[in-house]
Amino acid sequence: MYKEGVCLYRNPLRTPEDVKDWRMEGGGRLSFENGSLNLSHEDDGAHFVLWCPETFPDGIVVTWNFYPIEQPGLCMLFFAAAGGKGEDLFDSSLNKRTGSYQEYHSGDINALHLSYFRRKYAEERAFRTCNLRKSRGFHLVAMGADPLPSPEDADSPYCMKLVKVKDYVHFSINGLTVLEWRDDGKTYGPLLHGGKIGLRQMAPMKAAYHDLSVHQAVRR
Repeated sequence: MYKEGVCLYRNPLRTPEDVKDWRMEGGGRLSFENGSLNLSHEDDGAHFVLWCPETFPDGIVVTWNFYPIEQPGLCMLFFAAAGGKGEDLFDSSLNKRTGSYQEYHSGDINALHLSYFRRKYAEERAFRTCNLRKSRGFHLVAMGADPLPSPEDADSPYCMKLVKVKDYVHFSINGLTVLEWRDDGKTYGPLLHGGKIGLRQMAPMKAAYHDLSVHQAVRR
């Protein structure tokens, strides 16, 4: 339905210089191995979010390469993230966030949450799904089967692609549609539009990322 138009942002995520302006909330650890950003935790309870500093408009296609290294844990992308009254996500008037998930789904911000690698708990590993949630609130709005292997079986980076245009969200991995959803703007609150994107991990997950891009979404 949508293809990539003009490039709004591109980041190879391969050196410390690439993320010098990114903002860490919580106990994340950054390293760079094999040409990728590797994210891990400082201790067993150190969940975290690493935010891209850019604010993006509505109508975007986000792509990135992902590779699971160690589980258990969870990997998530926040998008369309902003203050509950439309403030910039980093506005000083908003409550300080420290990586605890409750601060993101029931605090003073709004966001969409795509959990695409859910292996933190035994029940998640036994029946693997990708989940889309909307906040404020802990609203599960869409679910799809997770095609990603466990780290011991992963053999290459996986191409993740997210489309967000007004009421429409579509997520695919290596070109395979995983989930899509249309927001009626009523059931779970008003439509979310522009905002920031961020990478979230739950300890003790370790994962690699590279080649993040954001393009304008253009109808095919």
